[in-house]
Amino acid sequence: MSTLSVDSGKYSIEDKDLPLRENIRLLGRMLGDTLREQEGDSTFELIESIRQTAIRFHREQDPKARDKLDIVLNQLSSRGTVAVARAFSYFSQLSNIAEDVHHNHRRRTHLCAGSVLQDGSMALTLDRILSDEGGAALLIEFFNKALVSPVLTAHPTEVQRRSILNYQLAIARLLNERDRMQLTPDELRNNEEGLRCSIQALWQTRMLRSERLSVNDEIKNGLTYYHYTFLAEVPRLYAEIEDSLANHMGENAPRVPSFLRIGSWIGGDRDGNPFVTHQVMLNAIERQSALVLDFYMGETHQIGQMLSLATRLVDVSDELEKLAAISPDRAASRADEPYRRALIGVYARLAATSQKLGHAIAQRRPVGPAQPYTDSVEFIHDLDIIINSLNQHKSGWLARGAIRHLRRAAEVFGFHLASLDMRQHSNIHEHVVSELFKSGGHQNNYSGLTEIERVECLLTEISSPRPLLSPYLSYSEITQSELRVLQMATEIQGRFSRDALPNYIISKTSSVSDILEAALLLKEVGLLQAIEQPLLHLNIVPLFETITDLRGCSAIMDALFSLPYYRKLLDSRGNVQEVMLGYSDSNKDGGFLTANWELYKAETELTGIFIKHKVGLRLFHGRGGTVGRGGGPSYQAILAQPPGSVNGQIRITEQGEVIGSKYSDPEIGRRNLETLVAATIEATLLGSNTLEKLTDNYYQTMESLANNAFSAYRNLVYETPGFEQYFRESTPISEIAGLHIGSRPPSRKQSDLIEDLRAIPWVFSWSVNRAMIPGWYGFGSAVETFIQHGGSGEKRLELLQEMHRTWPFMQTLLSNMDMVLAKTDIGIASRYAELVTDVKLREEIFGRIRAEWNCSVKWLFAVTGHTELLQDNPTLSRSIRNRTPYIDPLNHLQIELLRRYRSGDAGDTVKRAIHLTINGVAAGLRNSG
Repeated sequence: MSTLSVDSGKYSIEDKDLPLRENIRLLGRMLGDTLREQEGDSTFELIESIRQTAIRFHREQDPKARDKLDIVLNQLSSRGTVAVARAFSYFSQLSNIAEDVHHNHRRRTHLCAGSVLQDGSMALTLDRILSDEGGAALLIEFFNKALVSPVLTAHPTEVQRRSILNYQLAIARLLNERDRMQLTPDELRNNEEGLRCSIQALWQTRMLRSERLSVNDEIKNGLTYYHYTFLAEVPRLYAEIEDSLANHMGENAPRVPSFLRIGSWIGGDRDGNPFVTHQVMLNAIERQSALVLDFYMGETHQIGQMLSLATRLVDVSDELEKLAAISPDRAASRADEPYRRALIGVYARLAATSQKLGHAIAQRRPVGPAQPYTDSVEFIHDLDIIINSLNQHKSGWLARGAIRHLRRAAEVFGFHLASLDMRQHSNIHEHVVSELFKSGGHQNNYSGLTEIERVECLLTEISSPRPLLSPYLSYSEITQSELRVLQMATEIQGRFSRDALPNYIISKTSSVSDILEAALLLKEVGLLQAIEQPLLHLNIVPLFETITDLRGCSAIMDALFSLPYYRKLLDSRGNVQEVMLGYSDSNKDGGFLTANWELYKAETELTGIFIKHKVGLRLFHGRGGTVGRGGGPSYQAILAQPPGSVNGQIRITEQGEVIGSKYSDPEIGRRNLETLVAATIEATLLGSNTLEKLTDNYYQTMESLANNAFSAYRNLVYETPGFEQYFRESTPISEIAGLHIGSRPPSRKQSDLIEDLRAIPWVFSWSVNRAMIPGWYGFGSAVETFIQHGGSGEKRLELLQEMHRTWPFMQTLLSNMDMVLAKTDIGIASRYAELVTDVKLREEIFGRIRAEWNCSVKWLFAVTGHTELLQDNPTLSRSIRNRTPYIDPLNHLQIELLRRYRSGDAGDTVKRAIHLTINGVAAGLRNSG
C-alpha cells in the first residue's frame, strides 16, 4: 500500500489525538494508492521527495534544500506540475476533513464522559447566568430584545467548487461512521470502498472553475449551507436552549423568541459589483423563498406520515378537528386520522403559497386546491393548533419532535429564508441624488453645497411627500440602475414581507448627508413614507470603514440623532439604530494593531453617544476570515468588545472559505452558532468594566502603541517608494485576479494603486505568499518604541504584561496575532521576494518585513511570557503542524510557476497550475481571506 506520510517531527502525540493521526494516515494511504494508480509510481515518488525536501527547508531554512527544490520543480513536465499541485492540494483538504471529524469526536467524548463544561457552550453560559439571584429575569429580558445574526457574504476567497465540497462531505460522513459505530468486517470493507470511491472521484474531478462565478452562482452556492446546516440545526439549537432552561427553571421556563437569524449579502451587495442588478436581487429572494417553502412541504409530508393517530384511540382538540375538516383530503382510509388530514391541508396551503409566489412545486402535488397563506404567521398558527392538540391529549413526546422543529423553522425563516441586505457606496448615492435634484430643477449644484447646506436641502425633500423622480424625465444609466434596484426592493417587500429586505447599508459613510441621501432615495420609491408620523420600512445602516471614518463616526451619529425628523424615522424602527464597522479596509488603511484599537475606541464612543440620545445600538461587525480582516475565534472576539457595546444585539459577517469551514458540517455548524449565542449572552449579562480606574492608563498605552504601529505600517505600505511594485511582484495578486473565485472585480476602479485595491485580495495575496503582514506588521516596532522611550523600560513592559493578563481586548489581540505569526513562514516569503526584479528594492523591503517579524515575535513573547508560538493553543499548533508539510510544497511550486509565467510561458497549463496552487494554499490555510 502507498502512503503519503505524516511527519511527526520531534513532538509527541497524546493518546487523545491518535484517532486523528490514524484518520490522516488512512486518507493519506488511500490518496497515495490513487496517485500510483492514476499517475504512476514515479509521480508518487516525486511527490514524496518534494514533501520531504520542503519539510527540511521549513525546519532548517537549509539553502541546499531550497536549491534541490528549485532543481526538481524546474524540471517538472506540464503533466507532472499539475499532478503535484493537485496531490498536495487534496491531501491538505483530506487533512482538514480529518481535523473536523476529530473536533466532533473530542466534543462527543467530553459530553459522554460528563467532563467540565467548555467555554462557548450554552450549558455553561446558562449555568453562569442562572447561578446568580435574578439571573432568570435578566435572561428572559435578554431573549425578548436580542438579535444575533451571522450574515453570509460572497467574496473572492471561497475557492472550493461545490462538486469538490460534496465529495469532502461524503468522506466526512464515512469517517464519522467509523468513529461512532462498531462496524462488522463487511461494513468496514464497504466503508473503505466508499472512501476510496470518493477519493478517486475527487482526483478525477476538475478542481478549478472553467468560468468566473456569476452572482447567481454565488447565490446558489450560498443556499447549500441551508441544506447542510441551517434549516435543521438552527431549530435544534433553539430546542436545546429551551430544554436547558426547563431543566434550570422548571415550569417558569419561558419560550425563547426567535432571536437567532441568518442574514445574507449574496445578491444584494452591489458596492463595486456591477453584476448585482435588480433582476439578480429578485432572483436571490425568489431562490431563497423557493428553497424554504420546498423544505416546509417536505417536512410537513414526513410529519403527516408519522402522525397516524386515530380518533378511536386518542382525542383531539376542536381546533384540530376544524383544521382537518377544511383539508382537501377526502380519502376514506384517513377519515379517522385527523392529524394526517390536517397536515395534508397544511401541505396544500404551502403548495398554493409557493405557486402564488411564483415558484415551481418541486415536491409531490397537493391532493386538492387550497387557499395560500397570507404570511408565515398563518402557517405557524396552523402548526400551533396541531402542537397544542398533541400536548393536550397525551401526545407530548410527538409534540416535541419534528413538528416542534418545523414550527421554529417557520418562525425563524418565514417565507423568505434569510434577510437580504442591500449595500451601495455613498459616492453612488451622491451622484444619483445630485442628478435627481438637477433634473427636477430643485438644486443645480448639490455636489458644491457645504455639509450644512446639504443636510438642510435633504431634510426638506425627505419630509416632503412630493417626489423628485419623474417618469417624464430621462436619467443616466447609473441613476436608472440604482432606481431600478430600489423599486425592485419595494416590490420584494410587498411580495415576500418586509423581513426579506430589512437593511440598507451605506459603504464609506463619512457624513450625515451620506445617510440622508440614502433616506431620500428610499422615499422616492415608497420605502420611506413622508407622512405626519413618517414611516421607514427598512433600517438605514452607515458603514464606517477607514481609520478616518472610524475616528469620526461618533460625531456623525451624534449630529444625526440631533435631527428631530431623523429621530421620528428611528421611532418607526423601534428606536434602534444599526451601525456597521469595517475591519478589512481599516486594517488595509492603518495596519492590524491600529485598526483594532480604532475599532475598539469607535465602539466605546458610539456606546456613549447612543446612551446620551437614548437610542438602542446594534453593531454589525464586518469581519473577514483572516485576522487581517477581523477574523479569529468569535467567542473571544465578542467577549473582548467594550463594555455595553453588545447589549444583546449583534450581527457579524461570515465571509469566504470560513463559511465552508464553519457551516458545511452540521455538527460543527451548530457548535459555531451555539458559541455565537453564548458569547453574546455573556457579553451582555456578565460583561462589565473590570478595569475600573486602570482604564485611562491602559487606554493611553494603547493609544501610544497604535500611533507607533500606524507610523510603521504606513511608512512601509504607503510611503516607501516602489512598495506597489514589490507587492505586485512578490505576491500572486495579478494571478489571483484571473482565478474564477468570485463575481466581484478585485479593485473598485481601474487602478494599480493599493488605495483602490479591495481589502479582500490585498489580504488574500499576503496570505498566499505566507508573509501575512496584514495580521501583525507594526506590532514589534510599536512595542519597541514604547519600551525605549519615556521612562523605565522595565516598568513599561510590566504594564503591557499586566494589560495582557487582565484585559480581554489585549488578550484577544495578541492571541489572534500569535496565530498569524505561527502561520507566517518568513523562509517561504523570502522565496517570493526573489520574484521582485529590482534587487535593491527586494532587499530593502523584505529586509524590513523580516526584521519586523522577528521584532514582533520577540515582543509578543516578552508580553505574554511564552517561549514559542501558539504555546497556549496546542490544538491549533497541532493542526498547523499537520497541514504545513502539504501547504509548503504548493508555495514552492507556485514560485516556480510564477517565474515561468512572468518570463513569457503563459500557456494554459502554467496558468492552470498557478491557479491550482492558489486554490490549494487557500484551502490548507483555512482562513486566508
